[in-house]
Parts: sequence; structure tokens; C-alpha cells
Amino acid sequence: MFKKILVAIDCSKFSKRVFEEALLQAKSNAASLMILHVLSPDESGCPDTSGLLNTYYYSETDTTATEHCQQMWDRFSKKALEMLKAKAAEAKVAGINVEFTQKIGSPGQTICEVALDWEADLIVIGRRGHSSLDELFLGSVSNYVLHNAPCSVLTVQLALKKVTFQTSQT
Repeated sequence: MFKKILVAIDCSKFSKRVFEEALLQAKSNAASLMILHVLSPDESGCPDTSGLLNTYYYSETDTTATEHCQQMWDRFSKKALEMLKAKAAEAKVAGINVEFTQKIGSPGQTICEVALDWEADLIVIGRRGHSSLDELFLGSVSNYVLHNAPCSVLTVQLALKKVTFQTSQT
């Protein structure tokens, strides 16, 4: 029986399914729920903020470009925070004791750290189902969490892309 469930979500459309599974687990176990979003430049939809790094290396970097990058990052962060608030409200309506947090960092490592600090019994995360080759080059948050989590992990398999083959006729 789980008492404290951590669900890690991002701003993708797939997170809805992950959150629904976490909500179901929290309801059926009468557990508390922590909703986590990790701000990371690797997240799909994250603005290109590489211009911020230039300020550390080049003192003559245009401050307008730097400010623009910071504004894009702030908008992205705020959008994600609003998503967290909406999910927390949904959980409260369902009668779940809920908290939420947003952290900056490496997603896999941050998920494991929050789970440890919060003393979670279960982590619910999504798995996109990348091929082995994709995981080798892109890494895998779910794979990292599965191997480093301080508690049980439930991975929600997200829809796999359909592969279609086309032939050309000459």
C-alpha cells in the first residue's frame, strides 16, 4: 500500500495520461500526491535559451538578446507552474491530499532527489518508448529513475509512433 505518490509530469500532451494514472493510484491507496515538474532545457517545447550562456563567456553579449532569452524562459516556467496548479486543483476536487513543486535540473536526478526528500513510496512517470538507439543518444529519464529511485516506480507507457513504410515505383 502506497501512502506518498510522486508524479513527474512535463508540458507534453502525454502527461495527461501519466497524471490520470497517478490520480487513480492516489485514490485507490488513499495516498498523498506530490506533482513535480522539472524545468530542463531538454524538455520538449522549452525555448532555446542558449543565448543566456553567452553572457558567461562573452562580456560584450547584447543585453537585449539575453533579456529576451530570460523572458522566454520565464514564460515557459510560468506556463508549467500554471499547469501544476491546475493539476493540483483537479486532485483536490477528487479528494486527494496534494502538493506540487517545480524544480530546475536534470529530470531523472531531480525526480529521484525529490522522491527521497519527500519520502515517496511510489514514483509515477511516463515512458515514451524510444528505441534502444534513441535511448543511447538521447538518454532516458524513465530509465534513469528506474535504476536510481529510492522507491517503487510505475512507468506509464505512452503511445508508440506508428511506423509506415513507403515504396517508390519507377
